[in-house]
Amino acid sequence: QVQLVESGGGLVQAGESLRLSCTASGNIFVINAMAWYRQAPGKQRELVAHITSSGTTNYADSLKGRFTISRDNAKNAVYLQMNSLKSEDTAVYYCSADIRETQMVIPTRYWGQGTQVTVSS
Repeated sequence: QVQLVESGGGLVQAGESLRLSCTASGNIFVINAMAWYRQAPGKQRELVAHITSSGTTNYADSLKGRFTISRDNAKNAVYLQMNSLKSEDTAVYYCSADIRETQMVIPTRYWGQGTQVTVSS
């Protein structure tokens, strides 16, 4: 069984920073891509940032320059550094990971439980 656990959310003022962490544990053979998504109240879940196993990154256009995704393959972890936060960044943030549990299976996408980020203006 695989689990993704997120941490680092909270309440901050506009202009401040937060760093989210997500660690995968369990029966893991290899982790392919990892990503962060977010879902604001009344809106659909949207991709925030994506990182491949080799470190290639991709961001939502509106977030480029403020958010940075990184990963530590030795720790099965992915991070999201969020700077200059705005009230519109308020959402539940979810991490995802495409994980193969053995060499012989195709990757399965796993999700974390979500962490709340609230930015007050």
